[in-house]
Amino acid sequence: MSAPSPWAHVAQAAAALAAGMGVGRFVYTPILPLMHAQAGLSAGAGAHLATANYVGYLIGAVAGILLPALVRSRAVLRCSLLLLTATLAAMPLTHSTAVWGLLRLVAGVASALVFVVAAGSLLHHLREHPPHLSGWAFGGVGGGIALSGLLVLVLRSVADWRTAWWASAALAALLTAGSWNLWPEAVVPAAAPASGATAARTHRWFGALFVSYTLEGVGYIVAGTFLVSAIGQGSPGWVGSGAWVLVGLAAVPSAALWARLGRRWSRPGLLFAALVVQAVGIGLPALIGTPAAALVSAVLFGATFIGVSTIALATGAHLRFPRSVALLTAGYSVGQILGPLAVAPLLHHGYHQALLLAALVVLAAAAAAAVLRIGFPHHMVVVRHTAPQQQRESAENTRSAEAGPDTLAPHSAN
Repeated sequence: MSAPSPWAHVAQAAAALAAGMGVGRFVYTPILPLMHAQAGLSAGAGAHLATANYVGYLIGAVAGILLPALVRSRAVLRCSLLLLTATLAAMPLTHSTAVWGLLRLVAGVASALVFVVAAGSLLHHLREHPPHLSGWAFGGVGGGIALSGLLVLVLRSVADWRTAWWASAALAALLTAGSWNLWPEAVVPAAAPASGATAARTHRWFGALFVSYTLEGVGYIVAGTFLVSAIGQGSPGWVGSGAWVLVGLAAVPSAALWARLGRRWSRPGLLFAALVVQAVGIGLPALIGTPAAALVSAVLFGATFIGVSTIALATGAHLRFPRSVALLTAGYSVGQILGPLAVAPLLHHGYHQALLLAALVVLAAAAAAAVLRIGFPHHMVVVRHTAPQQQRESAENTRSAEAGPDTLAPHSAN
């Protein structure tokens, strides 16, 4: 059986990411206001359900790190997609907050495994192709957000929260079918180890990057969870759901566009700019309670949250820091767990204070990115112990497979 064409691979991976992340993980955001109004879910309990999902995501991400065979398994991808769909369909079958929490925990594990398999597949099979191809595939997350948001927007006036969950499960099932034959990552020969001196020279920049990306995890997830509810407090109900659709639509091309910009401008500078724009987007609906401000907020947030991830992972891989992708993902996941817990005490007064705090945290992430820019080694020269040419080539292939979109493309230091 021959490998699919690059664009067919992009479409399959995008469908997997749309199901696993855009629907399975983020459909909770537009359904949350319906559960508040119709299922008696309190704001605090809503935050706890979000945290359960993010704990599950961390478990799944760590499993992918500790058991690399999971990343290369088509069976893991298929089982995770089916399990995720089942958790969505089971949400309306109970009113127990504890059961909801368990379902969202399992959904988090499944969505993380879907992500690591799909991302590994993309970065391995498309590494010889233009980086914007992987960017379009990662835009599948935005496509899933837009589709599920549009679904809830249509259903909110004719059905209840149960129907919204069941319809989301049906959408996830369709996307699962579209990604069923996705080729996982193949086994890659082990890389030749970099010298200790090289790692030591980059650790201070990686430290700033790690702090920035972890803070981004804290701030972005607050908006990713509560943005629709916050907008709905001061606007007609359709505005919140409509804003979430805009988040998804803006996210679809964002990774590809940021990847292209990364070929012309320095990644630390792009990371700083993206974080500042995102902070403005998160804080805007808390400061200006108009529908127009809500829609602008949605576009700014959607255009940056996937882009920040691709830039940060690409920067870590550029620094050649050992297991950079794994470490950054772990920090980001911990930040996502802390975010809803940090703002839970503020939710008794509505969502605006939570958004303002999230915007400040993202600005702190931007400050760390500004530190990253100081003396950043834009043109890395890695010195290795003497090794056969074949081993050196294997190391290059491994780094390409681990890197994010446009990770190793040359660019000027602007």
